[in-house]
Amino acid sequence: MKNLLTIAGSDSCGGAGIQADLKAFSAHGVYGMSVITAVTAQNTQGVFAVQDINPEVIKAQIDAIFEDIEVHGIKIGMVSQIDTIKAIAQKLRQFKPKNIVIDPVMISKSGYDLLQPEAKATLVEELIPLADLLTPNLPEAEVITNTKIENVEEMKFAAKLIYDMGVKNVLIKGGHLQDRAVDILFDGEEFTLFESKRIETKNTHGTGCTLSSSIAANLGKGFDMKTALELSKQYITTAIKHSIELGKGVGPTNHFYELYKKAGILEE
Repeated sequence: MKNLLTIAGSDSCGGAGIQADLKAFSAHGVYGMSVITAVTAQNTQGVFAVQDINPEVIKAQIDAIFEDIEVHGIKIGMVSQIDTIKAIAQKLRQFKPKNIVIDPVMISKSGYDLLQPEAKATLVEELIPLADLLTPNLPEAEVITNTKIENVEEMKFAAKLIYDMGVKNVLIKGGHLQDRAVDILFDGEEFTLFESKRIETKNTHGTGCTLSSSIAANLGKGFDMKTALELSKQYITTAIKHSIELGKGVGPTNHFYELYKKAGILEE
């Protein structure tokens, strides 16, 4: 069994962050481990408070994993402050792990800043160059590149700008496009488009976390980048299609739909 590590924030309602990552890892048949960067108070209606973990404790968590266990892939999510980013980057340079997928979590769906604005430059300078894949959505890509993105051609332009920051591959997610749902992968040489039918549902909490964790798991299992993305797109599409009605706001995706179905818990 492959061992996957998530470095991210905790979501108290279980739909995003560490909890979503571990669920996605389990759904892919890999062993999930975690380094918690922040504790959030949130539910389906929003994020209400954040407590960042001390950077020395973050480094100690990373040391504890790598000094004992082989890591086949890493997903990095919420890294809200400068010292957190520097601590993670230092350890990545020290241990040199493979298959690093970074989901640049910046703003929650309810509008809460999950990345402090002053930390953006540190993210770009310290962390992005260490990634095998960066997976920003349109608003995140706009913040990273300081450009406006409203169509596929502007997505391609932004992907080139981000690639030039040192990342090996960039996947810009186009779920916020008005006319079509298309994601664009750029590997420095060519663009690959992943287009899918838009699913009409409000329950998309944790979609980005889940997709990036799925990709990391597939890379850790040995799939090449394009195959990993294709498999992960299939997984997240099913998870969104069968999303869960939970709470009073934006519910989560269904990480275990296929497993529940096989177990006879769900019907077709």
